[in-house]
Amino acid sequence: MTRLMAISPLLVVALGGVLLMLAEAFSHRREEGDVRHTGPSSELALGTAVTLLAGAIMAAAVWMVGPEKLETLPGLAPYYVADRFTLFFTFTICLGGALAALLAGGYLPEHKLDRGEFYPLLTFGTVGAILLAAAGDLLSLFIALETMSLAVYALTGFRRTSPRSTEAAVKYFLLGSFAAVLLLYGGALLYGATGHTDLAGIRAAIMHPAAAKPANLALVLVAAALILCGLAFKVSAVPFHMWTPDAYEGAPTPATGYMAVAVKTAAFAMMLRVLVGGFGDGALASWAAGWPPVLALLAVVTMTGANLVAGRQESVKRMLAYSSIAHAGYVLVAVATIPRASEEAQASVMYYLLAYTVSTIGAFGALVLCGSRGAEAVSYEDLAGLGKRHPAVAIAFTLFLLSLTGVPPTAGFFGKWYVAKTTIGAGLYPLAIVLLLNSALAAYYYLRVLVYMYMRDPAPGAPIAKPMRSGYVVGALVIAGVLVLALGIWPTTPIELAVQAALTAR
Repeated sequence: MTRLMAISPLLVVALGGVLLMLAEAFSHRREEGDVRHTGPSSELALGTAVTLLAGAIMAAAVWMVGPEKLETLPGLAPYYVADRFTLFFTFTICLGGALAALLAGGYLPEHKLDRGEFYPLLTFGTVGAILLAAAGDLLSLFIALETMSLAVYALTGFRRTSPRSTEAAVKYFLLGSFAAVLLLYGGALLYGATGHTDLAGIRAAIMHPAAAKPANLALVLVAAALILCGLAFKVSAVPFHMWTPDAYEGAPTPATGYMAVAVKTAAFAMMLRVLVGGFGDGALASWAAGWPPVLALLAVVTMTGANLVAGRQESVKRMLAYSSIAHAGYVLVAVATIPRASEEAQASVMYYLLAYTVSTIGAFGALVLCGSRGAEAVSYEDLAGLGKRHPAVAIAFTLFLLSLTGVPPTAGFFGKWYVAKTTIGAGLYPLAIVLLLNSALAAYYYLRVLVYMYMRDPAPGAPIAKPMRSGYVVGALVIAGVLVLALGIWPTTPIELAVQAALTAR
């Protein structure tokens, strides 16, 4: 039992996914006109949320017991590393997935997309995301990546009658497959150069060239470049972000929220595992000729480019897509500082992703709540006067946008503050200045939404968004809102937990 407890969060989510798939397969189907419904979607949504929350609770339980005290299954490591790093990311990923499932429970029936396969796809995508955070070997990493990606491709094209959704899914699939090939080929070169597929073995071979099989440094550099390109695509860093706006806009909004939080969190967990675990030696992690200056450049280009384009968007959903790209740039700033402030930089990445998860899923949830079928909230004009007509919905949207902006006392403020503090402490003042300037630039398009909601009236004859009624969506927003305020008012405990998790990722 102690051995199984080490991987219990993964087992709970995987078993729940199987049960949800069976429940969907044997659920009652009914015909209404030309639309076939699979029901009841509400029960599947609740079951998915309970399953993923159970996974998060099991991760917290294993954390309290202490993963270092539990025996792991023979042969489990390095394919699945059951440490505090994995548990922290498992909790964050499951939390984001559970809130996305609740959003889907209200969104899909409202927009006549009530097909039950959405929920097993989301659950098995979360299984892949958890495995991605726990992978200490290139083989298990690639399998986990494809498990997560295939589910997300299907979720992106879930609106089968929409040409835009189909186009987004095909584009995401093709570009995602290309990025996966880069990672796979880079891994093959690493194996040829070092004789290892496990990250610890790769790092040891690079750090100790006098070993029985010394690493071929030329191949290692080529492999590192390919893997960095693949990782940059998965975290949607500029210029590897081409798929993000179209995929986010074409997918159903709950799927967009899931991609923005769970998929991005898992991708950054993979990046930390690879860079710290595999390429963390003095040469490759050097600011003179290693990966930190490359990531710093990516961070600057990603933040600045995404913020400039986001300010020109007329679609609120597309604006949030570019906002997600900009937040990837903020996190890349912290990743770039790891060689100079290892534990604190890793902790700032983890805390930021936790704060970003609850803020972003809340923003997409508020966008879901703002519009009903036939009266959706798409553009800024659709939200004009919402603060007067439906103040509760506007207040919820305001809270999450303020958190994404970085206004105290929200979770987003302390996320950005912690990243900036770590960057300054590492002596990277120009990078910290660019981060702060971009945070100020991002305030323009976030506050623009508030201007339309509270200070603009709808134009005569213009479409007006009509909020939908859904207990599931409201429940997701309440949970996210409480967490946004709790993480902002009491940030000390999660930051300390993140530091403890970072210590095991070295």
